[in-house]
Amino acid sequence: MLTTNIHRELDTVLDELIDNEQIVAIFQNESEWGPRALGNRSILFDPRHPNAKNIVNLVKKREAYRPFACTVMLEHAEEYFDMLQLPESPWMSFAIQCKEKALKDIPTLVHADNTCRIQTVTEEQNPNYYNLIKGFYERTGVPIIFNTSFNLGGESICETVYDAIDTCNRSMINHLYIPEDQEVHIPFDAIRDKTEYIPED
Repeated sequence: MLTTNIHRELDTVLDELIDNEQIVAIFQNESEWGPRALGNRSILFDPRHPNAKNIVNLVKKREAYRPFACTVMLEHAEEYFDMLQLPESPWMSFAIQCKEKALKDIPTLVHADNTCRIQTVTEEQNPNYYNLIKGFYERTGVPIIFNTSFNLGGESICETVYDAIDTCNRSMINHLYIPEDQEVHIPFDAIRDKTEYIPED
């Protein structure tokens, strides 16, 4: 039986990402409008993992040649990427040249032409998502998270919480993060016995 663990506590999510090398999906607020996942409907993974790209490609049923993207805390972007005169990249619109630190810390996200499509984020722009990356940084020293859209190959990005749980249940995404401040109805009747909700203190 496929099981999705629904988490509301950030510390538990960080444990899964870092200690257990798990893929985590995040579901919060309204879905993004446009071609990029910006932290409201995203699949997240540890960018330091040497096989991160292959693992996420397998989960998403995605072509191997396509580059992945990441989200970086704005105040650390210049350490990893050649921002030039670009003050920020909040919409993941630019492929930016990577610096040596990116090649060292997140090599799986560096494309063949030495670029990475990045999203910068601040606490003001997206508090829950920023704090997740900040927590990851405090534990690992890397202020970046592997970020791709919350959908499987050929499908639309998840819109509802039911879509999110269903997508997890049909994939190898075992952990769904719905931040504590999100008021959502977990549709247990609709998903029958496929999902285990783990209440957290």
